[in-house]
This record gives sequence, C-alpha cells and structure tokens, in this order.
Amino acid sequence: MNLTENSNLSSTFNLKAINEKPLVVQVLVGILLYVNGLMIFTFLKKETFRETRYILFAQTLFVDTALMVFTDLTLMGSFYQYPVHIIPCYIFCTLMFLLYVCSPMTLVAMCLERYVAICMPLRHSSISTPKNTFIGLLVIWSVSFVIPLFVLITSFAYIPPGVFHQYVVCSVEIMLQVKWLADMRAMSLQLLFIMMFCIIVSTYFKIIMAARSASSERKNSTNKGLKTIILHGVQLLLSMMQRITPYIEMPLWKLDFMLFVNVRYSNFILFLILPRCLSPLVYGLRDKKFYNALKYYAFCGILVCNKHKIRDGKPSEV
Repeated sequence: MNLTENSNLSSTFNLKAINEKPLVVQVLVGILLYVNGLMIFTFLKKETFRETRYILFAQTLFVDTALMVFTDLTLMGSFYQYPVHIIPCYIFCTLMFLLYVCSPMTLVAMCLERYVAICMPLRHSSISTPKNTFIGLLVIWSVSFVIPLFVLITSFAYIPPGVFHQYVVCSVEIMLQVKWLADMRAMSLQLLFIMMFCIIVSTYFKIIMAARSASSERKNSTNKGLKTIILHGVQLLLSMMQRITPYIEMPLWKLDFMLFVNVRYSNFILFLILPRCLSPLVYGLRDKKFYNALKYYAFCGILVCNKHKIRDGKPSEV
C-alpha cells in the first residue's frame, strides 16, 4: 500500500513539474517579446535611428521576435498535442526555418558593418548608404530562403497523395521524413554556420589589428567594437549548439521521460531564448543614444534626464 501511495505521489509530482515548465517558458518568452517590442517601437519612432547598424539591429529584433513566437507556438502545440492540417504545418515550419537562418546571417552583416566602421572609417559613409543597406537586406533574405524553399518543395514532392488530408502535431520533423533530405538540411546548415563563424572570427582579428595602430581617441570605439563582435560570436555559437540538441534529447526519450522533458526545456531556454536576449544587450543597453530613447519610451516620458528636454510633447534627439 505504501508503495502504491509513493508511486501515486511521484506521478503527481512529475505531472506537476511537467505542467509548470510551459508556464516558466511563457513568462520568459513574454518578457523577451515585451523588451523586443519596446525596442522596435523606439526604432520606428526616432528618425535618428536610420543608420545601417540600427536598421540591421531592428531586423534582428524583428526576426528574433517572430522566431520566438513561431517556436513557442510549436512547443505549446507539441506539449498539448494539438493537431493541425499538414499543409499549413509545412508552410509554418518553412517560415520558422527561414527566420532561423536569417537571424545569424543578420548578425554576420552587423559584424561586417562594425568592421567597415572601425577599419575603414573614411569609406564607412560611402559604403553604409540606404541603397547598399537595402541591397544587403535583400541578399540576407534571399540567401536565407534558399534552403527552406528547397526543403518545402522536396517535402511536398515526397508526400503520398493520401497524406494531404491528414492532421498532425506540427513540428519541423514532420517535413523531414525522407532521410537524405534531413541529412542534406543538417549538412547545409552546419556548412553555413561554419562559414558565418569564420567571417565573425576574421572580422574580430582584423579589428584587433586595427586597435593596435589606432590613436588614443579611437581606442574606446575600437574596444567597444571588439566587445560587440564577441557578443555576436557568442550568439552564433549558441545558435550552432541548437543543431546538436536533438542528438542529446532523443536517447533520453526511452531512458527517462522526466529527464527528457527537463533537458528539452533547458535546451530551449539556453539555446533559443538566451541568444535572443543578447541582441537587446548589444545595442539596447550598451548603445547610449538608443538606451536614452528606450528609457524615455519605457517610462512613457515620465522619467527623462534633465539634459533631454521635451519639445512639443516629444523627446529631443538622443
């Protein structure tokens, strides 16, 4: 009888622990969405943030926010086993995959922009023009769409006719029923991430070389650029680590279900939520001009430093 009671208590505790995890994730996602939304609002309200680096930062916020919403919906759908039609699921996963690739590519573009600003200051204004920025964004989205589009078309080609009417619990794995397609997707992503990481590392060392020959007046700017590159590198590494999490999680499924749940939610927080928290840190808190404007809108203009005067109900340029 005692064994039965202990078993029931253990099952109740495990069920309660499992049910609490989505709530914790929703709180973290909600906080991140609020911060990112506030930063996007700040970017849109201030004309002074139309420089290339702020535009790339705004794209990072938008992509990370959309990716967080898509991934969170997928996670909750898997948790509650909510079925959806297979065709909308394929389109949904393709968009999520597109955002997943686009996010690190934007980080690489931000690193290259910092490299131009520090190592080629005289040419920075001629390179970072609105036209070149638009072309850069177009290239980022076009390259990001290649692999997801190929996976979508191939997945539809290999779907049996009767499956088109089925309802499934939506996840990316639904699209990867063909083994060679799953392997090709994994190898393409690994190659892409390695190339992006090499670009970030090369820009870091080039900025270090520029820092050695920089004047004392430019030392602070160069050191700040190095820290920015390091933070972007950490973001990219965490995103790369997300690629190996399925190989860690799946063996635990048969070994210990509670351990599997704990590891999966830990991976979600460490390798999906945490990298998206670094973007607001890089520009939202470390960039003084953006931070001052963000602080104004965060408190609805109630708390403003004396040096920032209010004109016609709007904050002065910061």
